[in-house]
Amino acid sequence: MVLGSNICIQKTLYEVLSVSEDATYDEVRAAYKSAALNTHPDKAQTTGEASVSSDEEQEFLSVQKAWEILRHPNSRAEYDKQLQSSRQNIEIIASEIEVGDMMVENTDDTVDLLHPCRCGDYFSITSCELGEMGILITADGEVELQTSDSVSASIVLGCGSCSLKVRLVINKTS
Repeated sequence: MVLGSNICIQKTLYEVLSVSEDATYDEVRAAYKSAALNTHPDKAQTTGEASVSSDEEQEFLSVQKAWEILRHPNSRAEYDKQLQSSRQNIEIIASEIEVGDMMVENTDDTVDLLHPCRCGDYFSITSCELGEMGILITADGEVELQTSDSVSASIVLGCGSCSLKVRLVINKTS
C-alpha cells in the first residue's frame, strides 16, 4: 500500500474502522465486523432504498481495504511505517508572508530578510540564497528580478529556534 500526499485529507485505516492505532487484533476484528455490517450494500436494500449510492459502496470498500491491511501483522507493520513517515514529511505552515512584510538588514554584500517569529527568534533568508533560486533582491528588500516565467514563487522558511514555518510568497514586480 502506498500512501499519497493527501494523507491529511483521507482517513487513516484506523479511522475507517474507528479504532486507535494501538488497537489489538481482536479490537480491529470486532470493529471491522461492526463496520462491515453497518456499511454493507445489502443493508441499504433491506431498508427499502432502491439502489446503493456510490458513496455507500465506497465506504464499504474502504472498510474492506482497512481490514485486508490491518488483519495481517506484516502488512499492518508496513502500513504503520508508511503512516509514520508521511506524518513526519508534512510541513505545517503557520502563515504566509510577503517580502514586504520582512525587515531588511544590509550586511557586506548580502541583504538579509527577517520576519519575527512568535517565539522571539526570526525566520530569515539571504539575498544569496534567493539569488541561487533566480530571485534578485535590491538593497532595500524589493524583488528586482525573477528569472522564471512564473508570476509568483514561494519558499518555506523555518524559524531559527522553534519548529514553526512560514511560506514566503514572492511576487514579481517587473
